[in-house]
Amino acid sequence: MSKPKGFEKPVGVKDYLPHAVTKLRAIERNVLACMSRWGYEQIVTPTMEYYDTVGVASATSDQKLFKLLNQRGTTIVLRSDMTAPIARVVGSLLKDRPFPLRLSYHANVFRAFEEEAGRDAEFFQTGVELVGDPSPEADAEMIALAVASLQAAGVESFKMAVGHVGFLNGLFEETLPGRTEEQEALKECLLQRDHVGYRSILRSLSLEEGCRVELEGILRLRGGQEVCDQALHLSGSAGAKDAIRHLCEVWDVLADYGVQEHVLIDLTMIGDFTYYTGLTFEGYASNLGFPVCSGGRYDNLLAQFGRPAPATGFALKTNRILEVVEQEPDSDGRTFIAYLASERAAALAEAERLRSDGLVVVTHSVKSLGELTELRESFDRAGRTFDFHGSAYNELIVFGGGKGEGSD
Repeated sequence: MSKPKGFEKPVGVKDYLPHAVTKLRAIERNVLACMSRWGYEQIVTPTMEYYDTVGVASATSDQKLFKLLNQRGTTIVLRSDMTAPIARVVGSLLKDRPFPLRLSYHANVFRAFEEEAGRDAEFFQTGVELVGDPSPEADAEMIALAVASLQAAGVESFKMAVGHVGFLNGLFEETLPGRTEEQEALKECLLQRDHVGYRSILRSLSLEEGCRVELEGILRLRGGQEVCDQALHLSGSAGAKDAIRHLCEVWDVLADYGVQEHVLIDLTMIGDFTYYTGLTFEGYASNLGFPVCSGGRYDNLLAQFGRPAPATGFALKTNRILEVVEQEPDSDGRTFIAYLASERAAALAEAERLRSDGLVVVTHSVKSLGELTELRESFDRAGRTFDFHGSAYNELIVFGGGKGEGSD
């Protein structure tokens, strides 16, 4: 195997240049501020966790975990999501805090994929966890906050698709009792949005025609309140009916939040995390083919960390949002101070004064009055934005040949 060149990087990771980082950090700040206004407190957990605890409990299959060995030979993993690490903290450091707990985070997470898959091995998430509340109101709060968070991030057009694990589990167990392999194959098709493959599997199974029609009918269960009404008559399973009733209650709460226009019920939705136990949802930007947000209820995970509790949460895929947010982040402007060596003390003092006021200031030493004159003329020609070595400034201040002379 050839040695990698000095400018190469591993497959699946990216460099983010200053312009992209500025946008990424603006998205992060705006979203975390939104979550804070809803009462969510930010938490930070380690990048590395023990495989035998958080690694095993995570939603990521073993083959997709990045594993390391420490000096004692203990297996460590790079965190593959934030839900399991936060569950660990809730069961330990926060074990005496009463429920419900509202926690937010921003972090990079890691997944190992086949090189040819073209997927990110490292990506950024900003999300929340609401622990200790099993109610439909808690599920609705997650969806409404996800809507508010996407808006805070600058995503202008999107839809939130909402489903329920209990409906599909109940329906499949009713129509395909004990046939676990076939159930999982159908679920995998739904997870991949492969409706052609789903229909193909149904045709290959030995099923009564009525049962086949019933299973194929779920592909059309997408819309509003009417979908819940249709689903209640589709399956006789008690579990499926309970799931639909819960979903109907969530829908009613979303109406009171005033966000129903952003939400559609999609009963083919099945979360790609094994720990989901109830309602799941995904957010899709109108001009992007993959989700920018995902979440759902996971009522069994906390028990693995010694503090059983219902929980729900979601995460924005922050680096994907970079691809759909067009507007530039708000800026107070940048000031460029050019100075002759004889005026350096005054120039640097002015720079410090402006920085203390919260402005971005770059200083530059010039060798002659002629160079100062060229800079001033370049700024005057540029108008409101002056470009110097690839960076833009909206104010020029020169020290020399007339101290502290500003241009705007």
